[in-house]
Amino acid sequence: MSAVFLLSLGLALAPALSAGPAQAQSAAPETSGTETSQPPAVGEPATPIALAIQATLSDDIPEGLALHYQKRAFAPVWFDENGISEKAHLAIAAMAAANDHALNPNNYGPLDLVHLSETARTPDEWAAFDLQLSVQFLRYATHLSSGRIQPNKVNKALNLFPDRPEPEVLFETAENAVDFSAFLETLPPQSDNYARLKRRLAQFRKKAAEGGFTPVPEGEVLKPGMSDPRVAVLRTRLMEEDIPGAGDHTGDIYDGALVEAVKTFQDYHGLEMDGVIGKNTLARINIPIQEKLIQMELNMERRRWMRDDLGDFYVFVNLADQNLKVVRGGNTIHTVRVVVGKPYHATPVFSDRLEYVEINPYWNVPYSIATKEYLPKLKKNPSALSAQNIRIFENEREVPATQVAWNSYSGGNFPFRLRQDPGDGNALGRVKFMFPNKFNIYIHDTPSKTLFSRSERAFSHGCIRVSDPFALADVLLQEVSSTPGHWEQVRDGGERKVVKPQTLIEVHLTYLTAWMNKDGSTHFRKDIYGRDKVLLDALRTAMTQNL
Repeated sequence: MSAVFLLSLGLALAPALSAGPAQAQSAAPETSGTETSQPPAVGEPATPIALAIQATLSDDIPEGLALHYQKRAFAPVWFDENGISEKAHLAIAAMAAANDHALNPNNYGPLDLVHLSETARTPDEWAAFDLQLSVQFLRYATHLSSGRIQPNKVNKALNLFPDRPEPEVLFETAENAVDFSAFLETLPPQSDNYARLKRRLAQFRKKAAEGGFTPVPEGEVLKPGMSDPRVAVLRTRLMEEDIPGAGDHTGDIYDGALVEAVKTFQDYHGLEMDGVIGKNTLARINIPIQEKLIQMELNMERRRWMRDDLGDFYVFVNLADQNLKVVRGGNTIHTVRVVVGKPYHATPVFSDRLEYVEINPYWNVPYSIATKEYLPKLKKNPSALSAQNIRIFENEREVPATQVAWNSYSGGNFPFRLRQDPGDGNALGRVKFMFPNKFNIYIHDTPSKTLFSRSERAFSHGCIRVSDPFALADVLLQEVSSTPGHWEQVRDGGERKVVKPQTLIEVHLTYLTAWMNKDGSTHFRKDIYGRDKVLLDALRTAMTQNL
């Protein structure tokens, strides 16, 4: 996956890929019939090469690809009587440049394909070349468009199932493409987010080739106004990562533009923006560029799992960033901090649609919380939950907590349902945003507001707590009521109310630890759930073993 490998590969391919049709034809086998790039839709093989392709097809060939060859009477895809097609050259060149997309060119054997094209003489050898190029191109297009690996197979918390290209459709589209180069550009994700990260990855690779980032030496905590010999090194380091304003600073006093640049760096890395270079900030500054390259490559793969079009109106929660944004018509119209699941209760990745908003909700205590957290309290004191307005139900009938022999129950035979009444102390706060799913995950208010001020906010049992939830309600329910403060008035009335949005609103819970914004800022986040490592191990295995 290295840039150095890609450069050497490109140099090696250049002479082979520059061969024109006449040169390619010189190695073409003699046939008793004419190879044609426009075979009949259905029919028997018309040439020795077509017969060889038919004979070579095996169970290892994807079914859709085999059907494509059958429809074209097994005529070759990548060459005709004039020699190897321009499309073949472009396809091999694209696979050779797979490293641009953080894919391993070796997995698609471009040099082997060039060798086959140069040495093929017999119908069997030409058939082998054509089939191998088709198989490798299908693999390349699949990996580029939908990911090198399947996310749910690597981590069950990643409930993403990318659409993989249908071989017949892919090859028919390729065959009919007037501009094959333009067709190749349609294979990777078409989102601006993917394109920006790809561009930034190339820039960081160039920085790495030029020596990477200068480490800032350890020392005492550096606060604004202090004089320190490390200031010049710090300035250089921030400039190397293109942090705005760093180059405007002069002198050895840590002040002015350099403090603001450090705050910007902290913002780009999800740290508290205090301008103080303590242990955490210094550790982030000294992350080697190689680690950042890996992090960017991992998130290129994550972007390949995601749909290009997330909807016209959607809620986007980046769990690694612990922020929520609302996007409408391509513009971010609202952002807010959130609290996500603890590592032990990691919030899953999935997409759904907002079905309703509930104001003054009940909280139906999840079974795991009821048995693991509340049952031990009830065993010690049957009235332990009364102050929290939590009621006990059995078969939909309320049961006085003091009349239950709690010591007789455990997690295996607990027949009760615990429900907390609406109110300021309710664990869900005063409003929840529901997109019913098998994970029982939703977005809600919380009575515990202090956690939102922290830079890292992974403290919940999996659900997403949102700060200023009624501002979010105003944005999501504006078609229902656009009156400022309307939903707070409903809340203050005390009655439980369910409100359905008047338009489709999708909800996307994602996990991205590196991205580039429209303004050119490049962001990195701590891997709070350890999902980067799991993905890196899976990609390394897939790419080194060519799975």
